[in-house]
Amino acid sequence: MQFFWLYMDELIGKGLGIWMILQLLFYMSATMVPLALPLGILLASIMTFGNLGESFELVAIKSAGISLLRFMRPLLLVIICLGGFAFLFNNNIIPVANLKALSLLYDLRNSKPSLNIRAGQFNKDIEGFSIRVGEKDKDGHTIRDVLIYDHSSGYGNDNVVIAKEGDMIPSTNKQVLVFRLKEGWRYDEGAMRGGAQGYEQKRIYFKKWDKVFDLSSFKLSRTNEDLFKGAYQMMNIRQLNEGIDSLRRDEKKVPKSVSSYLSPYISLGMFAEDEENFRQKLDSNKSMIKYDSTFLAHIPDTLRTQVIDLAMSHIRNSKGLLDISASDKKIKTENFIKYQIEWHRKFTLSFACVLLFLIGAPLGAIIRKGGVGMPMIIAIAFFILFHIMTIVGEKLAKSAALDPLPGMWMATVMLLPIAFFLINAARKDSQIFSKEMYVRVWSRTRKLFVKS
Repeated sequence: MQFFWLYMDELIGKGLGIWMILQLLFYMSATMVPLALPLGILLASIMTFGNLGESFELVAIKSAGISLLRFMRPLLLVIICLGGFAFLFNNNIIPVANLKALSLLYDLRNSKPSLNIRAGQFNKDIEGFSIRVGEKDKDGHTIRDVLIYDHSSGYGNDNVVIAKEGDMIPSTNKQVLVFRLKEGWRYDEGAMRGGAQGYEQKRIYFKKWDKVFDLSSFKLSRTNEDLFKGAYQMMNIRQLNEGIDSLRRDEKKVPKSVSSYLSPYISLGMFAEDEENFRQKLDSNKSMIKYDSTFLAHIPDTLRTQVIDLAMSHIRNSKGLLDISASDKKIKTENFIKYQIEWHRKFTLSFACVLLFLIGAPLGAIIRKGGVGMPMIIAIAFFILFHIMTIVGEKLAKSAALDPLPGMWMATVMLLPIAFFLINAARKDSQIFSKEMYVRVWSRTRKLFVKS
């Protein structure tokens, strides 16, 4: 549904087939698996342990000398295996699904809308033609009062077709559209004849004439998927590591590149060794002139304007080169952050499966309610909290307010103490989610105020 709301206005009216839509939805749905899997594990663990607590099976297990942690151990191993599956899915399947989905979405968004000729309106969807149909019957193919402007030659509307009626006949493969016109005229303005004598105009009457339009431009053309493989969403761990190493090497080359750019304009101070040697020569050469004012005051008046213009030109060129280098450095830094975020995402969503199980299992044991009532509400609340913190951490990492490591792991680090607290509370049969406990606390607090 989120996908449809985002791209509905760009896909409607383009004549997409059911198979194309299902294919796009399948690829987009695959990208939601690592996000939906932690929620499913959280809900399943709360419902399972809630049912066990509601039917007093956990009480029987504990009375047999089996602790809650020991009872959770086999399930924890299963969840760890599911987390490993989520990592493999996220590392191997998601990049391919992203490549297929985004490349297909790009082609669909850039494809032409399906041809729709409406009565009383000019249609310019077919390149080189403007078509107006006065009336269109309910059968969808009988047309009347037809006017066609042909400007495919590039010299304006030099070819005009007028007909009283006709039929629109699409080919079986929908590559061409035939207008079978009846009772009409063709007006053709030919090329210039005889120099400045003007244009030669032809008028041809026809009782029946077929005008064929090429509809190949409306066919969806697929872009080569290799052009999209350089995006970070389409990479696995190995490719992300190679991309991160490449960006790090490029970052080390930036100072040398800036020095090479500015060396034709600034010779002093570009390299520390050269600057030191230059200063030593200045100190050792006692015969050099000591200026008692600015250097510009010693330049002859005839050359002063030329020197100033040359200096300003060098400054502008240096500033332009520095701006380009700064912009390039900014883009590479943003890409470096995105690569790191995607690298950590491969692991955080897998670890979230284990974390939400460690939250859901003790929660279910404490709540002691099965079904889809209270467990569903609590599971959604915890998952919304986890999802919001994940988005906030990712936004902070993308804005460079936080490093990608703490930004991407912020949600799991903040929820991990809650998991340990709930496990400890479930081991001690805490009643933190029991309404009776809060009623008793409120009654005791109220008595204290009443006595005072």
